Amino acid sequence: MLGSYDFCGHYEWTFEWLCQQDGEPLVREYWDTAIARDSQKHASALISEKGIEGMKEYWGHTLDHEAAGYALSATDDVFRIDMHACPSKGFLIRNGLAQYHDYCDHCMGWIGPVMKDAGFVVDHEHNHCGQCWWEVRRAEDVTPPSAPGALSGENDVRLMPEWKTNQTDHYERSTNPDDKTTLP
Repeated sequence: MLGSYDFCGHYEWTFEWLCQQDGEPLVREYWDTAIARDSQKHASALISEKGIEGMKEYWGHTLDHEAAGYALSATDDVFRIDMHACPSKGFLIRNGLAQYHDYCDHCMGWIGPVMKDAGFVVDHEHNHCGQCWWEVRRAEDVTPPSAPGALSGENDVRLMPEWKTNQTDHYERSTNPDDKTTLP
């Protein structure tokens, strides 16, 4: 049996193997089918039933269980996560594991379809160093992402010195994991 941290290396290797077999579409199909529609169907059901309250319940429990360095912020209209230290990506970095070119993208690869099915969109950005942020709103809400610090205060990952140092141009608003838009 694999330990939870060992799993991260195998998970990332699987993404790269799928990519080599039939390209990015196969990787995205895997994220959608195997993760969003199978292993995370409990998350999908909870979020579809309870909306933002379900998101707080699911990610509050999951991220605590994974010992992530994160902050949750929520209002009636938006749910936000600021990931300061992703345990999964952190494991890969600490152990020099780098198979798949954008391991961080797998989160939106399964969360995007779950949110779309539940009637939400996700604004998301990551820096490939175990740090990201995402805001989730109802699909009909065209509000842009909050300004740094406006929603999550000092917990906003975008305010961390490391965020700017490691920043890449990888913003997306996703109802579909293939939709990518660059911030102005």
